[in-house]
Amino acid sequence: MEKAKVLLMSHSHSEDIETKLHVLPHQSDSSSPSFYECFTIQGLHIQTLEPGHLLCTWKVPARLTDASGTLQPGAIANIVDDVGAAASLSDGQPKKVSVDMNISYLSIAKVNDEIEINARVLGHKGGFSMTHVELRNKATGKLVAEGRHSLYSRWASKL
Repeated sequence: MEKAKVLLMSHSHSEDIETKLHVLPHQSDSSSPSFYECFTIQGLHIQTLEPGHLLCTWKVPARLTDASGTLQPGAIANIVDDVGAAASLSDGQPKKVSVDMNISYLSIAKVNDEIEINARVLGHKGGFSMTHVELRNKATGKLVAEGRHSLYSRWASKL
């Protein structure tokens, strides 16, 4: 579960992070998060972390909205990816890569809306894991998006 917490830790970047775009390329063997990983999930607060379940809150930042102040679908997809992966880690699984995501966009979220993100592991089979992630407007209770997320990692050899 500690790996899941580390993956989603709030980052101490300032709110104007997009103005500091002089970013070195991310090294794949690095344990530090990349600029991209921090850009979307900055400000995420973990409410509940238990094996196979993660509950977070997050306020929609202006940097991830369009001209009308609506949260962009790509940001939602990134949240489903990162929080779903963290839920898999919380269940004691090794770090995995995303192989499939299916997201239903059901309503909009506006800048400064507080979003509740609920991620659950549906199961594991072989090297595959499946998670379900819901984003819900905390004030209205409306479901903003629902994502189904598949991850994969090769099994360690038994030889």
